[in-house]
Amino acid sequence: MLNRYDPAQNERTRLRGAALEIVGLTKRYGSVTAVERVDLSVAQGEFVTFLGPSGSGKTTTLMMVAGLQQPTSGQMFLNGTPLEPLPAHKRNIGVVFQQYALFPHMTVAQNVRFPLEMRRVPKHEADRRIDEVLRLVDLATHHRRLPTQLSGGQQQRVALARAVVFEPSLLLMDEPLGALDRKLREQMQTEIARLHKELDMTVLYVTHDQSEALTLSHRIAVFNHGRIEQIGTPAELYERPKTRFVASFLGDSCFLPGRVTRVSCEVAEIETAYGLLRGRNSGALDPGAAALLAVRPERITLSRHASGKADNNLAGTLQQIVYLGQSRKLVVRLGDGTVVSALAPITEGEGGFDPGDCVELAWSSRGCNVLTNDGEANDAE
Repeated sequence: MLNRYDPAQNERTRLRGAALEIVGLTKRYGSVTAVERVDLSVAQGEFVTFLGPSGSGKTTTLMMVAGLQQPTSGQMFLNGTPLEPLPAHKRNIGVVFQQYALFPHMTVAQNVRFPLEMRRVPKHEADRRIDEVLRLVDLATHHRRLPTQLSGGQQQRVALARAVVFEPSLLLMDEPLGALDRKLREQMQTEIARLHKELDMTVLYVTHDQSEALTLSHRIAVFNHGRIEQIGTPAELYERPKTRFVASFLGDSCFLPGRVTRVSCEVAEIETAYGLLRGRNSGALDPGAAALLAVRPERITLSRHASGKADNNLAGTLQQIVYLGQSRKLVVRLGDGTVVSALAPITEGEGGFDPGDCVELAWSSRGCNVLTNDGEANDAE
């Protein structure tokens, strides 16, 4: 599998002024390759998220940038300076981990002061920076408190303050919100976004939470098996995934297998067990090749009667209606047993559907993508 990110996007990043350059970065543990030839350019002030499942290489890549893991091969540059010869404490990089790693015997101010003392920042300047950064993280009145006197969210804010108080060239964040409950995670996402905007700091962020990645990022690099599968803006990745893995990991998708019958610059047509289906051409498609049509559940509409007016129409039987709060999930079984899900917004009624109804599913070719079938399981999801 080759890296599928867009080289032209990296070139545009370089032209904007890259703060971080990663070239051919590889990490092997004996016969196991954890990261393989990762290339990435991050612009000054950009927020880039590494998204992927456990073991995909995202944290290992972050740790190599931080200097906490040594690469097997490859190069890294921060503002043009090679990072490999520099130990972690001389890279001018701030790091925030999921575990806050605060000194329990030190007050909030003492924890934040620690990296300034290591850099021999004069006391009056250190005092000014501590006051400023604690104000930024909304802890201006908490100087004298110990970590045990703080909530989990407040402790994470102290960890953030400590990571940025010495004005690093790059901030690395590894699953920083993983230990928080959902409501607090959402609050902290807002805080991180605000801090990033105010400080105009370059950020590399690691998470497996797709919602977090979509909320915070300028660009997302989706990792799979130690490589970057695709990189782009949240909208680009969600609307135009180039592989089944990206389409399934970032949001939900239903997959329908077939073979390519016709390809144009914008549209690809595939022959499936349900007839001809059409979607946006994801590239690298040739007539006769195995392919998948990937459609998001929210793009599918249901009706009782076949109209044939949409680009894609399928008949099936409604199996289940799942209430999700803001929407309903409608689970439909096709004639061959394949299950396809649609999302419908909540209305005053129940939408007029009941399990057992015969329904038509319809969606536009502009609302789905035809992908190369890379041999993974073809069942609809």
